[in-house]
Amino acid sequence: MENKKYSSYAAIEQDLEILKLEKELYYQKMLLSIDKTKESILPSKSVSFIGNLYQKVFSGTYGTLLKIAIPYIINWYINRKRGD
Repeated sequence: MENKKYSSYAAIEQDLEILKLEKELYYQKMLLSIDKTKESILPSKSVSFIGNLYQKVFSGTYGTLLKIAIPYIINWYINRKRGD
């Protein structure tokens, strides 16, 4: 890095302000990168999508019928005879 010669305190203050803003900018970019990494790792959107889908499917009359039928279907599948 090249040494800069300043002729006034105002020029020094201006460069310090620029450096301070650059530091803040890099810090905010780092935070944004961390947040994006967290979002890509955590399955929060997938979990909420499955939860919403579950609520839509199992709500109302159709959902009640499914809740009644699913245990019977599972029981039939487990207890069926092999080879039939």
